[in-house]
Amino acid sequence: MEEQTASNQPGPAPRPPVSETASLPPPPRRLGGGFTVGLLAVLVVAGLAAAYFFKFVAPYETTDDAFIEGYVTFVSPRVSGQVVKLLVKDNQLVKAGDVLLEIDPADYQTLAAQAAADLAAAESRVRQADAQIIVDQAKADQQNAAVAAAQSLAARAEADRLRYEAVQSQAVSRSQLDLAITQASSTAADVEVARHRAKAAAAQVDLDRADVQTAKAQVQQARARLQQAQLQVSYSTVLAPRDGRVTRRSVEQGAYVQTGQALLALVPQDLWVVANFKETQLARMRPGQPVVIHVDAYPQHEFNGRVDSLQAGSGARFSLLPPENAVGNFVKVVQRVPVKIIFDGPLDASGLDLAPGMSVEPKVRVQ
Repeated sequence: MEEQTASNQPGPAPRPPVSETASLPPPPRRLGGGFTVGLLAVLVVAGLAAAYFFKFVAPYETTDDAFIEGYVTFVSPRVSGQVVKLLVKDNQLVKAGDVLLEIDPADYQTLAAQAAADLAAAESRVRQADAQIIVDQAKADQQNAAVAAAQSLAARAEADRLRYEAVQSQAVSRSQLDLAITQASSTAADVEVARHRAKAAAAQVDLDRADVQTAKAQVQQARARLQQAQLQVSYSTVLAPRDGRVTRRSVEQGAYVQTGQALLALVPQDLWVVANFKETQLARMRPGQPVVIHVDAYPQHEFNGRVDSLQAGSGARFSLLPPENAVGNFVKVVQRVPVKIIFDGPLDASGLDLAPGMSVEPKVRVQ
């Protein structure tokens, strides 16, 4: 009875049979194909970026602080006057020697005519002085002859006096002796007078020669005044000093202009680039290195050039008020050094209008 009761009591539930596969650890999860492709893409992009950097970025130095420069020539008149002809327009191309404008030359032509008359008068005075020398030289020769004649008479009178004195007691009276003595003294005085006249005539000849030199000097002065007046007449025609394009024309026909007044500017075709590189970019930069130049006005066009030279000093050092770092609080600022870059070949062959002040971006190959 008890055994029957015990057998009827519920016992623990039986365990299911354990299989061999349930005891093994779960297999690892395989990575999806998309992750592998993404990783490969990242590696490829990184490789391409590195290749691009080492090929197109690392070997170059570039800056956007760069502009086209050129020697702009300002044209000014050398004489003042009214503009009677204006032969150029704004932005017109001119060649060296072309007439730009003409100033009224009437006043300067009058001065040139007066200077020519003064020159003719000075040359006439020279001829007169030369002729006076001839006349006075003849007078001097005549006075020299008179001296010789007086000396002859004096020598004869002296000889007579000596002879009379020697034979006074025998054949010559006292009155004859006194007359001989008087004649000797008189002829000797005549010799002295003739000599003084000869000296005066010679001095007059020397004075005439000095007058000739003075007249010749006046001729030189008159010729210089004539040349100056002729130059002023030529300056009334203002010529182009060089090839270029007319810019900033501020003169009109009929205006009165002054000497040295800026009338217009000529912008030449020989231009270059001034690029202000940071001083940290100059370690590998040398003259002669090739440069690719992009002009902001023509973004689709590339210009080729090369480094010409580096300025011996930063731009701030040559400014109107250079910095004084020895006073106050010092803050280190990276300086910029101007680098001159010249274009390869003539710019007019490109057919593009380049002018000073245009912004450019040069790329210098330093490796």
